[in-house]
Order: sequence, then C-alpha cells, then structure tokens
Amino acid sequence: MTAPISESAVSTSTAWRYVTPFAAFMVLLMTARSVPIAPALELPLRFAILAVICAVCWPRDISPRLRSPVLTIAAGTGVFLVWIAPELLIPGYRSAPVFSNGIVGHVHSSLPAAALLSPWVLFWRTARAVVIVPIVEELFWRGWLMRWLIDRDFCRVPVGAYATGAFWITALLFASEHGPYWDVGLLAGVAYNALTVRTKSLADCILAHAITNGLLSWYVIGTAQWQYWQ
Repeated sequence: MTAPISESAVSTSTAWRYVTPFAAFMVLLMTARSVPIAPALELPLRFAILAVICAVCWPRDISPRLRSPVLTIAAGTGVFLVWIAPELLIPGYRSAPVFSNGIVGHVHSSLPAAALLSPWVLFWRTARAVVIVPIVEELFWRGWLMRWLIDRDFCRVPVGAYATGAFWITALLFASEHGPYWDVGLLAGVAYNALTVRTKSLADCILAHAITNGLLSWYVIGTAQWQYWQ
C-alpha cells in the first residue's frame, strides 16, 4: 500500500515551478559577461531559453485570467511614473551616495555602447523586459516567497493572502534586487504586493509588471536614458 503524500512533500514538489525560472534568469545574467557571445545573438538565445523554462514550469494552479484589468493597468502605469519621477524632478538625484556606493552599486547600462545603436538588440532587450522578467519575478516574489513566508507549506496559502511580515520582507528583498534603484524598487514592490493582495491574482500582477517594463523600455529608447537598463 502506498503511503499518503504529506502536504510538505506536495509543497516541495511544487516550489520548483516558481523558483526555477527566477534562478535560471539570475544565472544567465551573472554568466552573460563570461560567455563570449555578441549581444545580437546572446539576447534572443537567452530569451528563447527562458521562454521554454517558463512554459515548462508554469504552475498548474495559477490561472492566466485577469480579475481587475483597469486596476492592473493603472498600477503598472503608476509604477512606471514612480520609477522615473525622482530623476525628472530632482537633477542629480541618483548620484547621491545612498544610491551610488559599493553596496548597491552604481547607475550604468548593462548594454555596450555599440549595442545601443542596434534595433535588433533593443527589440530583444525590450522583449525580455516585457515578456520574461514579469513572469520570472512574479512567480518567485509574489507567487512563491510571499506565500512561503506565511506558511512553509505555501500551497495551503492562497495567492494574495496578507500577512504583515511576509508583505514587507518581500517588498524589501524585491527592492534589494534593483541596486541603485532600491528606493523606487521598494515602492514598486509595495505596489505589486498590494495589487496581488487586492486582486488575488498573479496574472494581474504579471501584466502590471509587464506594463511598467514596457513603458520604461519605451522611455529608455525614446529619451536615451540607458541607465535604467541595469
């Protein structure tokens, strides 16, 4: 007779679907400079690899249906405005020591100067920001971590469940991921957390994140503010 599977075992077997895409994304980012491939080939290759991983890992219990499209669009647009507002309103804002140091890093573009003149490279960089990044980050931060911090058997916790500690730890860690943009990263983390709590939908949060990144990519290319592409 087969022994019943515990809730812990179920949670452990499911966690990889949320964590693997983010882990793969971070590994590819960290190894990008050590792989001798031109950006024109590297970007579409990484996009394809991550797209396959996301498709394979997509959690079976997460619905792709939106619950609050209007609120989601407003949230995504609002985060974009918050992201660019400090430097628009306060010249030299990002050069302050608190945003440029040995801990959080320094504002710079991850793309070489020559790549910034290539429509092909800019297309794939934008595609990654709009399609891949929202999926891998939201699966990890809002889909897994915020629930796991509430209960290690995170599958018992519905998406969008609120607990003060989990909410703020997730927001702070999300902020730390954004280096010299940690301040607006924190506000973005709070906004995405709140949207998830309000809608109980990871799909809404993924779309909001995609809207933010899409608008930011449009702004970066249109105004040559390449430093936003870390």
